[in-house]
Amino acid sequence: MWQPDGWDVRTRLGVLVPHSDVGPESELQAMAPDGVCVHANRVPFGAMAAGGLMDPTIPLAPVQAFVEPPVIDDATVLLAAAPISAIGIGFTSSSYVGGPDGERKVVDRLTERAGLPVVAPCAAAVAGFGALGIERIALFSPPWFDNELDQLGAEYFVAQGLDVVVHAACELPSNQRSISPSELFAWIVAHTPGDADGVFIGGNGFRAVGVIAALEEDLGRPVVTANSALLWGLLQAAHSSARPTKYGRLFD
Repeated sequence: MWQPDGWDVRTRLGVLVPHSDVGPESELQAMAPDGVCVHANRVPFGAMAAGGLMDPTIPLAPVQAFVEPPVIDDATVLLAAAPISAIGIGFTSSSYVGGPDGERKVVDRLTERAGLPVVAPCAAAVAGFGALGIERIALFSPPWFDNELDQLGAEYFVAQGLDVVVHAACELPSNQRSISPSELFAWIVAHTPGDADGVFIGGNGFRAVGVIAALEEDLGRPVVTANSALLWGLLQAAHSSARPTKYGRLFD
């Protein structure tokens, strides 16, 4: 008699997202298994305008400012007031700019403010690669990452003990809503070298999770995106045994 109303879920997860970016929560909820619901809170991001518009490349200053107090701290406290089990930072770039140490400080600070686990996508990706036994990765960034930000991404993963065999920003339209899964799939297949054990697609606002299964089938290697890593880390932090299907070996 009764229709689903969203109340009967086992696990609720939170995510902090740039104020005009719908990508992270859209992909997280799309992947979320039955009984898992995602709730977002928005944080101002100076490189994005209303409607999700942004410059063809994003400057580093607003990237770093995104994770600086007090705004993201206040957003975390408000989100943590909801009945959720863990909070994710839906933003890859700040981890690249701050490096592993900077990322760790942000996570520790927000965890203290929230009173519950806070997960960063890059740290989750590193842990995921460790669980998968991956040591050499092909690293691909959104087209709105310039050469400097892409290089910082490579340096982040090298500092975490991974061998980055190739890294580049995908040569696709530099607009979130113009990303085509078929074009992304073709570009990554064409640019993934044979000596990479796995692939990481950075950028939580980069439309990518829909091609994970197809890429893994074609490449024969695990593929992890910023949002698949974030969901994996959040489910672990929430002590949830729920796992999505069709979104990569990371969840197997």
